[in-house]
Amino acid sequence: MARLQRKKTISAKKNKKKQALAVTSPQAKNDGVATQMALPVAAAKESKKKQVPPPKKDVAKTRKEPGKIKSYLDTSIQFLREVKVELKKVTWPTRKQTMGSTVVVIILVMIISLFLGVVDGGLQILLRLVLK
Repeated sequence: MARLQRKKTISAKKNKKKQALAVTSPQAKNDGVATQMALPVAAAKESKKKQVPPPKKDVAKTRKEPGKIKSYLDTSIQFLREVKVELKKVTWPTRKQTMGSTVVVIILVMIISLFLGVVDGGLQILLRLVLK
């Protein structure tokens, strides 16, 4: 189940746009565009450098760490909160609708079981006649 996400603020994007619009000379505008084009490349290079592979897990560990237990507990609590939110959105049937649906199901089960019983009895008689 996905976690509820909060909206992120876009103030940093607005500040970058204001700084880009503040540039007045054509040369400065070209430099600003060049730096804007270079920023994603530099950011991508930095993010690649910062990525560290996760540490290898020790197979010999049999005892769980307290941090793992806490994370399982936190994820379980988050899941139950989301379940509660989703259950509030459900439109539950009335007692009358539930009783009506139950009666229909019981009647259909009886009809189908009678049909299958008759077919089974007929096939049983037919097989006895064929095998004698």
